[in-house]
Amino acid sequence: MKKIRNFCIIAHIDHGKSTLADRLLENTQTVIGKEMQSQVLDNMDLERERGITIKSHAIQMNYTHGGEEYTLNLIDTPGHVDFSYEVSRSIAACEGALLIVDATQGIQAQTISNLYMAIEHDLEIIPVMNKMDMDSAMPEEVEDQIVELLGCKRDDVLRASGKTGMGIDEILAAIVERIPAPKGDPEAPLQALIFDSVFNSFRGIIAYMKIVNGTIKKGDLVKFVNTGKEYNADDIGILKLDMSPTDTLSAGNVGYIISGIKTSKEVKVGDTITHVKRPCDKAISGFEEVKPMVFAGVYPIEAEDFEDLRSSLEKLQLNDASLTFEPESSVALGFGFRCGFLGLLHMEIIQERLDREFDMNVITTVPNVSYKVHTKKGDLVEVHNPAGLPDIMAIETIEEPYIRASVITRTDYIGQIMTLCLGKRGELVKQEYVSGNRIEIIYDLPLGEIVFDFYDKLKSISKGYASFDYHMNGWRPSKLVKLDILLNGEPVDALSSLIHFDNATSLGRRMCEKLSELIPRQQFDIAVQAAIGAKIIARETIKAVRKDVTAKCYGGDVTRKRKLLEKQKKGKKRMKQIGNVQVPQKAFLAVLKLD
Repeated sequence: MKKIRNFCIIAHIDHGKSTLADRLLENTQTVIGKEMQSQVLDNMDLERERGITIKSHAIQMNYTHGGEEYTLNLIDTPGHVDFSYEVSRSIAACEGALLIVDATQGIQAQTISNLYMAIEHDLEIIPVMNKMDMDSAMPEEVEDQIVELLGCKRDDVLRASGKTGMGIDEILAAIVERIPAPKGDPEAPLQALIFDSVFNSFRGIIAYMKIVNGTIKKGDLVKFVNTGKEYNADDIGILKLDMSPTDTLSAGNVGYIISGIKTSKEVKVGDTITHVKRPCDKAISGFEEVKPMVFAGVYPIEAEDFEDLRSSLEKLQLNDASLTFEPESSVALGFGFRCGFLGLLHMEIIQERLDREFDMNVITTVPNVSYKVHTKKGDLVEVHNPAGLPDIMAIETIEEPYIRASVITRTDYIGQIMTLCLGKRGELVKQEYVSGNRIEIIYDLPLGEIVFDFYDKLKSISKGYASFDYHMNGWRPSKLVKLDILLNGEPVDALSSLIHFDNATSLGRRMCEKLSELIPRQQFDIAVQAAIGAKIIARETIKAVRKDVTAKCYGGDVTRKRKLLEKQKKGKKRMKQIGNVQVPQKAFLAVLKLD
């Protein structure tokens, strides 16, 4: 055990985590020859296309230092705020962390939040300045920021470049010297923490685990503490680039277990594995249950695909424990699921993965957040979608969730960022200078306002220089109304939203205009209306497609024309009574991107 080191790599987006991990793997000859490609740990097509890490990836390396061979377990983590749950799980399985800071950009919001997470778990932090080969690197300034943030010595900060391989040997040496070996007793009863799992169509569910105490052998009878189910360990092993089987795994190691489990409900991330004959006293305290921030309905395009969608979501949930879902039905879209996501990017990625990995074609409704409704009878109802809102006369107050947002930016963009936050009903808490020309602005904002397009706008205002991070900060009463969209007087529940009273009229008007462009014309007039309760606040009309019935009348009395037009009018009226309007998928998407 003294020769094992478990560590993860944490950083803000695009600070070069995956590239640095490539160099570590190359240097220790874990990956050689044609297996070596850039971002070798990002094995999902989506990750490569977008250039982001979505999943944490674990891999084992062997490294010789001072004549002795060490086993290094590396976990590469995502940098985007929507995937911070992946980071928290990786941190729970490690004793140390490489904190990577881009020498051209300095410390950013996600760097700080990931760092606090690591410090809470008492990890040993090794600060690394990456991208030192670039002309725009500012080593002195960035080093000052790191020293100020961590309170470490200047000599502790390592300088490296993932591109050229500079400083990689120093990093490997620092991992062995500074990060403590895992604590644990190989002779104690087995205690292993599941920190991730994936579904394999041939072998069932593969669980990734970190062994805290005890030893596990191939073929042992084990029990999952949370679910109480018992299984045989058919196959165990360590994680190289692929899985490599071994006969035993003991305390301190990170590996996988395959026990032929077919049902996804039986494996929970954060569960503890122990022996049936000699169980441990208590389960390891796992991870806190994650709280979804954004809710949206996910519906199959074909009604008969409902069960397939359920099993696809269950398999996805194995691999991404932060996804939550429950069945719901909608008048416009039939049966589907109400899913909870950590943010808009997370929602987009899940939709993409459903399409690519499971071939599921889905419609996603307008995303929203959850609200607490106090009724006049004194009950408290939690509302996840506008359709579940009680009658307007029975509501006393509605509370909406607030977040404490931290934006780190250059001083040139303060004015525009403040205007953006105030437009989103934000309240300034404080602002302080991080260094030279960088400032941290802290705002309290309603979560419902930032769900749509806050992050995109922030990036474009600041030319990509502002970084953003947030955490929940309680609930506050607010003047919210339910905005309904009606087509020919029928409400489309998938398009309704809860919105602040001040913004309702302008949003309703914009939604009507957008929908009138996107809904195809029918044989009859379609009225697109926005309403709050019984009051119509905006209207657009999509004109009917009409045949020119008077074309054959050339001259003669006007009554001949009128007779034909009246006949057409009656037909249109009858058609309107039985006709129904189909809302195309792109109309749902366009409503999200109204600005």
